[in-house]
Amino acid sequence: MTWDRDNASEDETASGGSRDPVIGGGTNVLDLGPAGAAPTLVDPFGRAITYLRVSVTDRCDFRCVYCMAEQMTFLPRRELLALEELDRLCSAFVGLGVRKLRITGGEPLVRRGILGLFRSLSRHLSAGALRELTLTTNGSRLAPHAADLAACGVRRINVSLDTLDPGRFRQITRIGELSQVLAGLDAAVAAGLRVKINVVALNGINDQEIPALMHWCAGRGFDMTVIEVMPMGEIGSHNRLEQYLPLSALRERLEERFTLTPLGVRTGGPAHYVFVEELGLRLGFIAPQTHNFCEGCNRVRLTCTGRLYLCLGQGNSADLRQVLRSGADDRALRTSIRCAIDRKPKGHDFIIDREHTRPAVDRHMNVTGG
Repeated sequence: MTWDRDNASEDETASGGSRDPVIGGGTNVLDLGPAGAAPTLVDPFGRAITYLRVSVTDRCDFRCVYCMAEQMTFLPRRELLALEELDRLCSAFVGLGVRKLRITGGEPLVRRGILGLFRSLSRHLSAGALRELTLTTNGSRLAPHAADLAACGVRRINVSLDTLDPGRFRQITRIGELSQVLAGLDAAVAAGLRVKINVVALNGINDQEIPALMHWCAGRGFDMTVIEVMPMGEIGSHNRLEQYLPLSALRERLEERFTLTPLGVRTGGPAHYVFVEELGLRLGFIAPQTHNFCEGCNRVRLTCTGRLYLCLGQGNSADLRQVLRSGADDRALRTSIRCAIDRKPKGHDFIIDREHTRPAVDRHMNVTGG
């Protein structure tokens, strides 16, 4: 296929550098084998790996205080995988039984030509090999692209939004504009996309606003998930111990105001869901410190440089870029992926307390893929 060059180019705020070189020519289309014959990846603990999160860039047009430092040095452009390479790797995973792809970043919509990748990957939806193609975004670039994403087969999206107060939004993101995100959400709704709002609970910053966010999400028909701060990468002068709010404590507060009925929904992901009876809201809790979620982990993460991380909170990884660029054929690529999955650890070691104030891993979430 020919890769187009959409208008979604990275700007100087997001990238701190020049644009991607022009992408053109054909792509190496991976042979997925007979329909229905795809094997399943299984890790050493018997967990089927059916979900791949793919970071297409480490760049972001926000600088959220819990995610990264204000002055970030992003990866040199030459280290990033080309979109054709990302397509080939994603297709290899689909051929090995992955049924859900989530495109992430950084902010994925700042990657130049990203809609071309969505269009290409949508062929696996049409073929029935892929069940879901989705993305996580901060919403800043969503307004001009929501309809195109829907046309590519995206049916639902996650949008990171920690406050509805414009001043607090600027405090948290350092450089973001709330109005852009709200316009993006309006466009998503108009395009027929289902929306889940992800809220990072920040002690003393937005914790008192959580009920208002719940009311707002319920009023708009959005699901909502609250997330504990995760100890990944240095964040400059901000202190994660001061930011950290145990979701067990937040849930106790919410139960004083709302009826939270546990749902039997198990997605293989980290969230535990409840139904907020008074609001008709499905609310999730992702609490890596207070409620370890590793026992049912069904996912791995691919970075924009082609490094496969087998656990969000561990360093175990495999360099698939080297395999790709060594001229490996499809069989060798699949073998490398299988060998990597055989080293997936049992779980993470996230801890935030007065004895553990340093990041559990050095890499930032924007590199790993949020």
